[in-house]
Amino acid sequence: MASAAIKICGISTPATLDAAMRARADHVGFVFFARSPRSVAPADAALLGARAEGRIGKVGLFVDADDALLGEAVDAAGLTALQLHGSESPQRAAQLRARFGLPVWKALSVTTAEDVARAACYAGAVDLVLFDAKTPAGTLPGGMGLSFDWSLVAGWKGPLAWGLAGGLTPTNVAEAIRLTGTPLVDTSSGVESAPGVKDEQLIAAFCSAVHAVR
Repeated sequence: MASAAIKICGISTPATLDAAMRARADHVGFVFFARSPRSVAPADAALLGARAEGRIGKVGLFVDADDALLGEAVDAAGLTALQLHGSESPQRAAQLRARFGLPVWKALSVTTAEDVARAACYAGAVDLVLFDAKTPAGTLPGGMGLSFDWSLVAGWKGPLAWGLAGGLTPTNVAEAIRLTGTPLVDTSSGVESAPGVKDEQLIAAFCSAVHAVR
């Protein structure tokens, strides 16, 4: 089995960005959602984006954002992909992919097999779907440390690329990869010492665990 690609989401400081690059993560995520403890302002994202330029993928996370915020973030950070984490429709996703000329990832909340089947609706509109845990109503749409029944996506053979998110940690990510065969894993709270506070040692441990899966 080829090693899964790694995304460390919610990076907000130069030190944790450097930790992700040292650990050979493939992507970092910058959160542009004010309610999140991981949110970064475009000015801060610009500094991080410049530091990461050419060294790692830079994915911007958005929740039902308008074009103005998306454009500001893309320009500031030099984003290499857009991750949509709200209620964006396939039509909206396709519109953004055409407008910004960047790959679009769509996070989908999963509790049932029907939720997984919804991914097919985004074929042709996005480049990748990210199966994530459904969070309680009124809370953040992700980054809550929750996981779902991984057997629902085990060996998923859908019409587009995919990844796994939701409650992944250094201690369970290898099991998740072996069970599902996911080509990409995405963690945020699983490598934090407190909400929004990334831990450099946990980032290193997470990436090491992924790279060790064979």
